[in-house]
Amino acid sequence: MIWAFLLIKWSDQFFEVRFELSLFKERLLIYDDKNLPYGMIFSNEGGLDKLLKDLFTKNTNKKKKYATIPTEAAKSDVPEGIMTKCPSCKTIMYTKELNKNLKVCLQCNYHFAMNAKERIISFLDEGSFEEINENMVSENPLNFPNYLEKVEKDRQKTKINEAVVTGCGSVNGNRIALAIMDSTFRMGSMGSVVGEKITRAIEKADELSIPFIIFTASGGARMQEGVLSLMQMAKTSVALKRFSDNGGLIISIMTHPTTGGVSASFASLGDYNFAEPGALIGFAGRRVIEQSIREELPEDFQTAEFLLKHGQLDAILSRLDLVEKITNLLEIHQPGGELEWQGN
Repeated sequence: MIWAFLLIKWSDQFFEVRFELSLFKERLLIYDDKNLPYGMIFSNEGGLDKLLKDLFTKNTNKKKKYATIPTEAAKSDVPEGIMTKCPSCKTIMYTKELNKNLKVCLQCNYHFAMNAKERIISFLDEGSFEEINENMVSENPLNFPNYLEKVEKDRQKTKINEAVVTGCGSVNGNRIALAIMDSTFRMGSMGSVVGEKITRAIEKADELSIPFIIFTASGGARMQEGVLSLMQMAKTSVALKRFSDNGGLIISIMTHPTTGGVSASFASLGDYNFAEPGALIGFAGRRVIEQSIREELPEDFQTAEFLLKHGQLDAILSRLDLVEKITNLLEIHQPGGELEWQGN
């Protein structure tokens, strides 16, 4: 018995067809563009060429010689995660190829979410990252029910201790201090430990006289820590002001989503404020704003493109060009650096 598979586009829809060849029959397992089993087809005559031709030929007059049989068992025939469907253009692509392209859609440039470890690998020079304050963990100052259990569950799932990873590294040889928020941990929400780690990373940049870069991805302040989480807005903002007064360079890169207290504090306080294409950036939710002002908001409201148009961003940077653009900026701000920036 021999197995093989291929990907076919027919009538603007993708089908994955898997062949089973045996001595007595041919069998096709067909999956639709949602990676779900579309059906199973048996044929004892005509071979695979005829079977495929009949399958993808619209002929309403010809009587079928075989039947389509849906099956749940067919789900296990394709390894989970081998294909990924773009939520924007609906293109189906191999997950391996998507990851090679830094999780940017090969067809429409849609930027999939990245966790902190993936950003470190894609952004920094190989082997240059040195994490700081990695063992800081959240407490439960308000005795919020089940809070620590949920935090521990996220630790096990993400293999990181909090919603931000901080440290020092280099971008094409330029040393930087770095903070990367991870939306897979408590939706990147900002609690006391997140604010403290970001503040200490800023202070490390000040101590070493190196630029500070932050990637933000957050749903806002962490409700389980109440006003203590809101205090992190002020603490991080003061640390950035002190660092800026000492001549430090601050680069903020907002990714999807950057909302709530994070967008209203350190995410928007860079010397350069950038964002990835299509990122959701805002403070209050769209529905809350519409109900408050009793007006319908533009369709692209709170997107990176909307904010760029209205002057809140300096540029929108594709992940594929990010290292080159940031390297140019870092070299500009070195002693004797020259302007080589070319905006889109």
